[in-house]
Amino acid sequence: MQTRKLGRDFEVSALSLGCMGYGKSRDIPDRPQMIELLHEAVDLGMDFFDTAEVYGPWTNEEMVGQAFADRRHKVKIATKFGWDIDQDTGEHRGGVNSKPDQIRRAVEGSLKRLRTDYIDLLYQHRVDPEVPMEDVAGVVKDLIAEGKVLHFGLSEAGADSIRRAHAVQPVTALQSEYSLWTREPEAEIFPTLEELGIGLVPFSPLGKGFLTGKIDADTAFSGDDFRGQIPRFTSEARKANQALVDLLGSVAARHGATPAQIALAWLLAQKPWIVPLFGTRRLERFNENIGALSVTITDSDLQEIAVGARSIAIEGARYPEAMLKRSGL
Repeated sequence: MQTRKLGRDFEVSALSLGCMGYGKSRDIPDRPQMIELLHEAVDLGMDFFDTAEVYGPWTNEEMVGQAFADRRHKVKIATKFGWDIDQDTGEHRGGVNSKPDQIRRAVEGSLKRLRTDYIDLLYQHRVDPEVPMEDVAGVVKDLIAEGKVLHFGLSEAGADSIRRAHAVQPVTALQSEYSLWTREPEAEIFPTLEELGIGLVPFSPLGKGFLTGKIDADTAFSGDDFRGQIPRFTSEARKANQALVDLLGSVAARHGATPAQIALAWLLAQKPWIVPLFGTRRLERFNENIGALSVTITDSDLQEIAVGARSIAIEGARYPEAMLKRSGL
């Protein structure tokens, strides 16, 4: 599999697999199947995997640790701290917490659950307005000096927070939502990352599944599917936003590809320091997505997408308003 470099020296597979969907709750009924998929991903050349203490909490890290216990040397694991989780009980108390003691205890817990003595990339999951970014970066700098963490990352942070953190401890990567229908980072975040030499790991690169072309205005979401609560996924919004999928489909048809592959290829073509992070529970979808690396998207394709996208007004917010406020977004 192709590789890319995040920050100064963190080389990873050009695509990353997000493990959140393999047990964001306390129960993972198909744990053996999910571990098998992770093993298949490694066998197919992927080495960059993403989890977080809050997924569960804790359940997801435990599963990732189990999956990679006998092949730790083959993978690079990213995990995250920053939510207010009781480090004794695992209770998610809501809100954020990046106090120095909380960070240290969270990292010790993650190391234990991941069955490792180091974390390749440690993200602050959300900025804590009550804790100076310099203090957060200082704790991570100490953890790096101790060998418990190799690289520092931020998630959904603004340009000012990125600069303040980077001045204390170089930031290797920023994880934020970015795709053809969520392009806000291009205005201020992209220039900041380029200037400072920081990589971008965009999550939801396929628009939470919408850009695959497998969801339309008539799709019914189950009661536990979070997309049913997102304004961008109302039936009316999906109908309006279908034009973007149609645009991807027209380019895909010329390449014998799928809309998902073109959406990922478009992301990869934006900057050499972008490593898209996708999630799937099915090997066939995994294979489809990594197939994007074999798509040669041309300048003409990119121009067609750019012109077409400018004429499409994306309808609906990417998260419910209450969630945006709670996350500081």
